Amino acid sequence: MELRVCKHCYDGEHGNPSKTEVTRDMVRCARRVREYKDLIGLDALYVTMVEEGDPGGAEALPAIVAHIEDDRITLADTQLVMEDEDGNMLVYPEPEDVLEVLTRNIDQIQEQTRQDVTVELSEEGAELLTA
Repeated sequence: MELRVCKHCYDGEHGNPSKTEVTRDMVRCARRVREYKDLIGLDALYVTMVEEGDPGGAEALPAIVAHIEDDRITLADTQLVMEDEDGNMLVYPEPEDVLEVLTRNIDQIQEQTRQDVTVELSEEGAELLTA
């Protein structure tokens, strides 16, 4: 599994505080899942910070979401990529889907341990999950 996020969004350099909070939520969740990955049978979880001009990361799994914007191909800078049990590549480019998958993993981890593994989400991240 690999989470790719825009480094500038994470650092708050784009001037969009809401996106910064959601990006940080995704990273916090991914890092918590990585910390306890063995409890839910994950081999690895990579967190990759992508900067403008990078080809999109692909540290662990070679898949990159693209879309067309003003007649130009634009690569997604935020996405969660994973491989399922059948070898299918699953790519989640929407932040709400990324948070949903990661928080479900945290819920599964919580069922396997007595430790509190919850991650405090920002107001923006929590709203995405309840929308």
